[in-house]
Amino acid sequence: MAVFGYGRVSTKEQTTENQRREIEAAGYAVDYWHADEGVSGKVAAAHRPQFAKMLDQIRNGETLIVTKLDRLGRDAQDVGATIKMLATRRIEVIVLQLGKLDLTSAAGKMMLTMLAAVAEMERDLLVERTQSGLARAKAEGKVLGRPALTTEEQRQAIYAQHHENGISLSALARIYDVSRATIMRIAKPTPASLERCRVTRQPA
Repeated sequence: MAVFGYGRVSTKEQTTENQRREIEAAGYAVDYWHADEGVSGKVAAAHRPQFAKMLDQIRNGETLIVTKLDRLGRDAQDVGATIKMLATRRIEVIVLQLGKLDLTSAAGKMMLTMLAAVAEMERDLLVERTQSGLARAKAEGKVLGRPALTTEEQRQAIYAQHHENGISLSALARIYDVSRATIMRIAKPTPASLERCRVTRQPA
């Protein structure tokens, strides 16, 4: 039965060669190597070109090896679905990060359940910390959200320069070193943005 290796890196500047060497150094002879390079970990496994190609090529009962768990999916749910699908085909899944544990075995499934629980707890803690931080910043009077790219005076000048002096949107974008879309929102505001601006400027 053939042994398949799979690797992934997020940018084109990176290479999966180190992942392949790590698998071979662990004592596995890789017959087929598939790698997605320049593919974010946020992309589900089934939507990665080389991972999908590997699934078409690997046969029932063969072995798939990766260095880390996140190579198999974007989150605990995606990894779980991928492992479940591979298990139905009796494909052994080895993750070196977990000590060569076969995730399709009973022990491997228990490990996945534990990892999913930990991941869920980490997400809850992250949400809790984020909400706590926002509440603290608001109480301290800090302005939340992205900082404005232009000042109020600049926005008034941009509007006047476009409507009164006829300066093009592209020229204004170069002058103020912002995108044309930013200039468009200032020089040609929508009714909704004008309403938001009117409400914001009402006295407290």
